[in-house]
Amino acid sequence: HGAAVTNFLVQPLTLLSGTFYAIDRLPPAMQAVSRANPFFYMIDGFRYGFFGMSDINPLESLAIVAGFFVVLAVVAMRMLASGYKLRH
Repeated sequence: HGAAVTNFLVQPLTLLSGTFYAIDRLPPAMQAVSRANPFFYMIDGFRYGFFGMSDINPLESLAIVAGFFVVLAVVAMRMLASGYKLRH
């Protein structure tokens, strides 16, 4: 099941997030799709860290990634607290 998550969720989100291209070269509709992808903001932050250039403001990237982290942390803590799919 772990490979399915990697193959069908993580890999497409990574490859469609501007890893190998700048999103300003995409048509406007695909730019909107890329901006809805949370992996875009992580990769753009890495690009800024390594090369000093990015497609968007690095502080905006950091804020969006931090927001996703908080949401996912709250979901994980609630799942742990409720015992979702834990064996006794």
